[in-house]
Parts: sequence; structure tokens; C-alpha cells
Amino acid sequence: MTRTKRKSDNHALKKGQHSPHKVSSNHSPVKKQPQSPTDVENCHHLADPLDEVQRILRLRISQSQPQPTINGYNEEKTQLYELIKRTALTGESNSLLLIGPRGCGKTMLLNNVTGSLQEIDDIKNNLLTVRLNGLLQTDDKIALNEITRQLNLENTVGDKVFGSFAETLQFLLQALKKGGRESKPILFILEEFDLFAQHKNQTLLYNLFDISQSAQTPICVVGTTCRLDVMELLEKRVKSRFSHRQLHLFNKLTLIRYTEIFTTLLSLPDNFPDRYFKDQWNLKIKGLTNEASVKDIIERQFSLSNDVRGLMNLLTLPICQINKHHPEITPNDIVSSFKMLSTDSKSSILHGVSILELCLIIAMKHLIEIYDGEPFNFEMVYSEYLKFARRRMSMQVYEKSVVMKAYEHLQTLELIGHVGHVNINTQKEYSLMTLLVHPSQVMEALQKYPGCPTEIKQWGSQPIG
Repeated sequence: MTRTKRKSDNHALKKGQHSPHKVSSNHSPVKKQPQSPTDVENCHHLADPLDEVQRILRLRISQSQPQPTINGYNEEKTQLYELIKRTALTGESNSLLLIGPRGCGKTMLLNNVTGSLQEIDDIKNNLLTVRLNGLLQTDDKIALNEITRQLNLENTVGDKVFGSFAETLQFLLQALKKGGRESKPILFILEEFDLFAQHKNQTLLYNLFDISQSAQTPICVVGTTCRLDVMELLEKRVKSRFSHRQLHLFNKLTLIRYTEIFTTLLSLPDNFPDRYFKDQWNLKIKGLTNEASVKDIIERQFSLSNDVRGLMNLLTLPICQINKHHPEITPNDIVSSFKMLSTDSKSSILHGVSILELCLIIAMKHLIEIYDGEPFNFEMVYSEYLKFARRRMSMQVYEKSVVMKAYEHLQTLELIGHVGHVNINTQKEYSLMTLLVHPSQVMEALQKYPGCPTEIKQWGSQPIG
């Protein structure tokens, strides 16, 4: 027995196992495993936290996830929330237009409100949502097919033939009826609402608004558009069935709040697996916003486009560059991204404008500095131009009609643009305009402009004309 035992021990040692004299006979050596799936997940993230950083930040800037907070729209959010809630819970039909410039947060506000409503059990199991976009549903037939698809009623329609659009839509809504008289409330979201107004006879809008006025099926129609004159596009019969509720959204962000959003977009959330890595990362991001070059870029981005979408575009390249060899975002990444975005056609166009047009742009730059960013009109620009031209005896003073032509050409080149809605009753000399290029781009163009007179360069560099 002793020889047999020694042979088995030697055989075990040859295989690399522990000697039975060092290991208890009742226990075998087992590797220590994590105790829960959460531990496994944390161990994975702790091994390479940069993968999780990339995933979180890329999802955030791609707008694949709804924004957790809405900036400056508390009152509008409450009104929209209560409107849709009444449709979902009490069956009250409504219609509303969200009007605001591109990038001001219309879709983000809608997504935030619908997300909040879905947290209520009675609404989550009852409210149906149909999303249409004027860029995709280019006619009423395509829109009707999309409504059928989103309501999962393809089998109900089958091969049935209907006489009109209204009959088809009524059939779809009747198909959603419950056992009794009640119908499930439906939220119709029409993005690019003004494009639906271009459909033939505006049949879709007419029928949706007509149903919202009747007591047949509770629906809420919410349209989003950037056109302030959208009501003028609607036919009389459509207007008569619209509730005329309008919510106007205007970007209320300040530079301080804009900088805070910059920090928030790059910071890691509190539930990040590696707390030490999260704290160090967020500390570096706060330090990043204190860098002079980054502050300058944020200010320039804010002056060009003070919406969150523009900020996300600025951060796309720096976030995508994060990897093992480049584990953090640096000031040079922000500067390079801004140069890539700002090096557009406008910078090249400035190098090709005439001397008179260049003088008008400098006059606009001075007006913006004098009046702290307020809009201007042609008469103000012409007056500023005359002050300079009359001080310089070598400068040719052009007639007002010639200067107006140059002014209109700058508008055609999109170097200047209207502020808000264009009122056809306002004379073009007094129509409010804004400069669509940053003052730093103007100064850069002056330095690179071929054969630019010295006195014009000096005038452009002066803080006040």
C-alpha cells in the first residue's frame, strides 16, 4: 500500500499538482471567482476603463440617449407635459405647434417629456406614439403607410380598398378601439411640420386636426418647425380645425451655462464602475475648461452657434480620438476640432470679397463691438462706412445704391443674415441683420487678403470705428 501511495504521489507531482501532504484531502485547489455578475462587470471595466469611457461619451454626443436635463425650458416643458398627459389620462384631444430655430431643443424637449410620461404606469400601457418626419414622409400615402406600420395594423388593413385617405385613417383608428367605446389615445409627433403643409391639399393635416376636434378618438397632434410663418402655409379649412396653440422656443443659454454643458458632456456619470478613474477623469475635465485656449474656443463657438448641437459637433472629434495611446482629451484636441469645423467656405469667401464689401464687414464688426452684439441694419452700416471713408482722402466714397448692392451681395454669400422672421412690410434698409462670421475670422481675412490697403487693416484692428 505504501509503494502504491508513493507512486500515485509522484505521478501527481509530475502533472504539476500540489503534494497531498500540503493540501487537505477534503479540499481541492480552486481559483477564486467573483461573487456576483456585478463583480464580474466591475472587474471587466476596471481592467480597461477607457472602453467604457468611449461607449458612454460616444452615445452621449450621438444623441442616441435622451438628455437627462433640459436647459431653460421649464415652463414650456410643464405646458407640453400637461397637454399630452390630459390626452393620455382623460381622453382630451389637443393640437400644438413647437416653433423655434434649428438646434434650440424642440425634439430634445419632446423626447424628455414623452420619456417622463412613460414612467407613469397608466400612460405607459395606454398611450400610443406615432412619429412622422416631413423629410421622410414626403406625401400622404407614405405617411399613411408609416402610421399603419407604427400602430402594428398591417394585418388589419390587409388587401382592403378604401375610397379616400380619410376613410383609411378612420378605419385605422377604429381598429384600435377597445371592447367598449373607449379608444387608446394616440400622440402624433410631426417633425418638420412645414413640409407636411406642402402635401397636396394638406390631407393628412386636415384629417388629423379634424379628428382632434371631434370626440371620436382622443389624439394629440404636436408639430415642430423652425418657420415662424408656418400658419400662413395652412389652408383655411386646416386652420379652422387647428387649436392655434403655439409654444415658441428660444435659446436662453448664457456663456457660463454653455461652459457648464461643455463640462457635463465630457464628464463621467456617478455610476461609473471605477470610482477612482471617474474622479480623476472629471478633475481633468474641470482643469480643461480653465485652460486659456479652451476658454477662447468655447467663447468663439458660443458666438457662432450657441446651441448644444454645435457643442456636440465640436466634441465629436476629441471623443473619437480617445484610445490607449491617447487616453485623455487635451486642449490641442479642442483647438484642432474647432479649426476643422470653422475652416469652412466662409473663411475662403472672405478672402475673395471686394474692397467695398470688406469695408462693410469691418463696419459691421465695429457695430457689434459698440452695441455689444446687437443686430444692425443697412443704414447703420452705411453711416459707419461713411465715417471711415470721409476720414481717408485716398478712399473712394461710393454712392448709396452701389453700397446697397454690395450689402445685398454679402447677404447672398450668407456672410450676413436676417434676425428672426422677415417682415415683408419692413424696408430692406431697416431690416435687422447679424454678422455670420466671427470677428477673429475677419481679422484673419484682413491679414491674408491679397493687396489689402494698410489703412483698411488699421481700421479693422481698431476696437471702435
